Amino acid sequence: MVQDKGDSIVIKGSKFYYVLMFLATVGFLIACIFLIVHGLKFNSKYSFFYLGGGIIFTPFYLYITLWCLPGFKPGKVLLTIVPGDKGTVIGKRSTVSIKNIRNIDLIRNPINLINDIVIETFDDKKVKIRTYNLLDDGDFQVIVDQYIFPYMTENSRKIWDRKIDLDKLREEDNYVRREHKIE
Repeated sequence: MVQDKGDSIVIKGSKFYYVLMFLATVGFLIACIFLIVHGLKFNSKYSFFYLGGGIIFTPFYLYITLWCLPGFKPGKVLLTIVPGDKGTVIGKRSTVSIKNIRNIDLIRNPINLINDIVIETFDDKKVKIRTYNLLDDGDFQVIVDQYIFPYMTENSRKIWDRKIDLDKLREEDNYVRREHKIE
C-alpha cells in the first residue's frame, strides 16, 4: 500500500498479505497443535502419524510465527521514500541516500524465510529493510521504478534496467514507466 504524504511516500504492507501471513503462520501452528491433541487420543490407526507430524512441524511454525510477529502490527510502515535529487530511503534503523544506491533488490532470507529489501551502497555497505512478506515482488518493482529509479545514478539505473522486466509489469500490474527527466 503506497501513501503519498506530500513530500514523502510511505510504503505499508498489503491487507491481503496480512491475512495470508496470519493464515500461513498462526493457522499452521494451530493445525500442528490439533494434530498433536488428536494423536494423543490414540483412537485411530493413524494416531502415530498425527503425533509425529505435529511434533515435527510445531517447532518450525512456531519459529516462523515468532519471526513474523513484528509485521502484524497494524499500520506498520515498512519504509519511507523521500523522492528528489537529494532523496532518501528510510527504513526502521537506517537511512540511505538515493544517489548512494548501487543496487537494490528484494531477497528472501534463508534463515527466517522473510523477504528483505537489500540496498547496496557505493560505500560498500548493505542495508536490509525487513518487509515481513507483506510486500509483493511486483509491487516492489513498481515502487522502485516509479519513486527511486529516476533519481539513481546512471550505473545504478543500468543495473536496475537489467533486473526489471517492463513487459511483465505491464501485463501483471498494468504499469508503464513514465519518461523522467534524467540527467
